[in-house]
Amino acid sequence: MADGRAMRVMLGLSTAILFAGAIMLAQSVVAPVVFALFAIALVWPVQGWAQQRMPKVAALLVTMVVALVALVGLALLVAWAFGRVGQSVVANAATLQALYAQKMAWLEAQGIPAAGALAGQFDARWMVRVAQGVLAQLQGMLSFILLTLVYVMLGLLEVDVAQRQMLRLGPGVPAALLRAAQRTAQKLRTYMMVRTFMSVITGLAVWAFAAAMGLDLAAEWGAIALVLNYIPFIGPLVATLFPTIFAVLQFGTWEVAVTVFAVLQIIQFLGGSYIEPRLTGARLAVSPFMVLVSVFVGSFLWGIPGAFIGTPVLIAVLTVCEAFPASRWVADLMSGREDAPPRADPE
Repeated sequence: MADGRAMRVMLGLSTAILFAGAIMLAQSVVAPVVFALFAIALVWPVQGWAQQRMPKVAALLVTMVVALVALVGLALLVAWAFGRVGQSVVANAATLQALYAQKMAWLEAQGIPAAGALAGQFDARWMVRVAQGVLAQLQGMLSFILLTLVYVMLGLLEVDVAQRQMLRLGPGVPAALLRAAQRTAQKLRTYMMVRTFMSVITGLAVWAFAAAMGLDLAAEWGAIALVLNYIPFIGPLVATLFPTIFAVLQFGTWEVAVTVFAVLQIIQFLGGSYIEPRLTGARLAVSPFMVLVSVFVGSFLWGIPGAFIGTPVLIAVLTVCEAFPASRWVADLMSGREDAPPRADPE
C-alpha cells in the first residue's frame, strides 16, 4: 500500500514537471490561449448584455471595442511611464554612479570594510539595461496581444455553443465542469474588479506622495504603481524600489530615500494586505503563500505575462478542485483559512 502511494506521488510529480516544461517550451502557442480564456471570462457579461439588444455579430464588435480600448489605454500608459523613466535613467546614469561611489567612500572612511566590495558591485549601467529590457519586452508583446485578441473574438462566438454541448452530455463530470467554469469566471471578474480598483487607488496615492515630496516624475511613478499592482507582491516591490533609487539621485541623501521607501511600502501594505482582502472577503480565499508561488512560477515559465496570469490561473485551478469531492481538499488546503468548513457539492 505504501509503495503504491509513493509511486503515485512520484508519477504525479513527474507529470507536473513534464507539464511545466511543455507549457514553457510552447509559450508562443499556449500563453495566448490562456490569456484569451481569461479575457473571455472578464468580458462575457458585456457580450451577454449586448446580445440582448443587438445582433450577435454587432454585440461581438461592441465587446471587442470595449476590450481593445481598455487594453490600448493600459498599454499606452505603460509605454509612456516606462519610456519616461527609461529616458531619465539613461540621462542620469553617470550622476547616479558618482553619487553611489561617493556614499561608498564615506562608508569606507567610517571603517566599514564591506563598503569597498560593495562599491565594485554596483554599476548604474545595469539600470539602463533593466529599463531597456522592460521596454523591449513591452514592445515585443504587440504581436502577442494581437494574437490573443483573435482568440478572444473566436472564443466569444463559441461560448454559447460550448455551453449547450456540455449540457447535452448530461449530468456528472460535464455539468460539474460547466458549473466550475461559471464560478471561475465570476471569481476572476471579482478579482480583476478589486485589483483594478486598488491599483487606481494605489497609483493615485503614490502620485500624491511623490508630488508632495517634490520627487521628479511623480505622475510616472503613480502610473507604474498602478500597472505593477496587477502583479501581486513582486509588482508593488518593484514599484517601490525605482522611486527610491531616483530619490537618492535627485536629493542626494539616503535619509530622503529611506523616507520615500518607507511611505511607499506603507501605501502598498495598506492596499494589498488590509483593504483588498476585506473587499474580496471569503470569495477569493487563497493562501498568500500560494499566491506568491504562483507569481514566481508564472514569471519563471512565461516572464512578465506569466507573473500577471499566475494568480488567475491559481484561482481557476482551485475552483475546479472545489467542484469535485475527490479534489476538494486541495482547495481547502490552499485557501489559507483555518476555519475552512467541508464544502457541499455546488448546485
